[in-house]
Amino acid sequence: MIRIYNTLSHQKEDFQPIEPGKVRMYVCGMTVYDYCHLGHARVLVAFDVVTRYLRHRGYDVQYVRNITDIDDKILRRADENGEDYRGLTERMIRAMHEDEAKLGVMSPNEEPRATGYIDEIVAMIHKLISGGHAYEAGNGDVYFAVDSFDDYGKLSRKKLEDLLAGARVDVQEAKRSPADFALWKAAKAGEVSWPSPWGDGRPGWHIECSAMSTECLGDTFDIHGGGPDLLFPHHENEIAQSECATGHRFVNTWMHVGAIRVNKEKMSKSLGNFFTIREILEKYRAEVVRYFLVSSHYRSQVDYSEDNLEEADRSLTRLYHALRGIVPAKESEVPETGHDREFTAAMDDDFNTAGAIAVLHAVANEINQFRRLGEEMPAKQAAAVLVRLGSVLGILQQDPEMFFQSDTGTELTAEDIEAMIQARADARKAKNFAEADRIRDELAEKGIILDDSREGTSWRRG
Repeated sequence: MIRIYNTLSHQKEDFQPIEPGKVRMYVCGMTVYDYCHLGHARVLVAFDVVTRYLRHRGYDVQYVRNITDIDDKILRRADENGEDYRGLTERMIRAMHEDEAKLGVMSPNEEPRATGYIDEIVAMIHKLISGGHAYEAGNGDVYFAVDSFDDYGKLSRKKLEDLLAGARVDVQEAKRSPADFALWKAAKAGEVSWPSPWGDGRPGWHIECSAMSTECLGDTFDIHGGGPDLLFPHHENEIAQSECATGHRFVNTWMHVGAIRVNKEKMSKSLGNFFTIREILEKYRAEVVRYFLVSSHYRSQVDYSEDNLEEADRSLTRLYHALRGIVPAKESEVPETGHDREFTAAMDDDFNTAGAIAVLHAVANEINQFRRLGEEMPAKQAAAVLVRLGSVLGILQQDPEMFFQSDTGTELTAEDIEAMIQARADARKAKNFAEADRIRDELAEKGIILDDSREGTSWRRG
């Protein structure tokens, strides 16, 4: 039985999907006004692993991850750039897909965009108004009346009276209460808009996800996930408006990933420690970054630092070393092992990837031991287990030589390195050992490590 920590109940619960054998999951995606940053990478990778593992366990997973492609930030950035907002969002969506592909993140089953669901958003707002849960304000906006939902705050454990204490309403807003939030925003002069019964405008942020998730997955679905900053108010507001609109429980299990810190400080542009995925991948191999992210439990805080990335590189390298020069056995030749059971036990416990990674290293140690003893078939069988379990975490799927020789920013190409290795071999053949050592040292200075064996010289980037 898989157990998942439910943010709503603040405890681990046995996971029982609404429909046996099928999982419906929605994850809040990106607001596409800029390149994805490390926090986005954490969410992308975490729920990619959740999806992979649920499928590994035999579930049919319907994974929906939305795109917010209309928003104040998008309009401001487009205006700053002097471009149409659609040009900006299309460019950022392409960049997001490029980044996630490099990190080995599989595409969701559906990727709805807010602008494609305006009719559904308008229909849900109309339901809320008709049910007395929302009201049209004098300025053309439509607001959700938070006090109309008795369970407001049940996810974040915040009390409405505490939220109202000392709160103020902007003089330009027409809210009845400071806690009320916008469902529909009246268009400003020259601003992109859509027609509605309340005048031209565009949807508020929170209503987008309620309309898209229920349209794609039904009034009630199994899992809703996202980053830690979305718990309140975004997810709290989603619950309120969705349950008032449908009359049903919105989501059974809420999952939130831990925050990213940089050298033990909160990641922030103002602190100058804000990194996009693209910036990080200029310095570190994509699989190393993914390994770094999955090596910690998804709910824990992750500290991004050069030391931690270098340790991730060393750890992943050890796993690939175990696979180097060995052809894994066919799956039909591999019996179930204790490592399979240990891996499943770890992942069944709230997707404990840290425990699962420990199992991978135990398998790698076993491979190395079999090889030292000359036991070829057991080594091949263990290698097959390592590759199979690694695939659940989205790692160890490269040919080991490709991993060791992948470029991490050094100016030397593979062809350059091969030429220098040949020059070193020629020098050694001519007994010019000083020149051979010089070439080896030059390569080492550039991060290229040579491994000499009876079969010849192989190389890897250190």
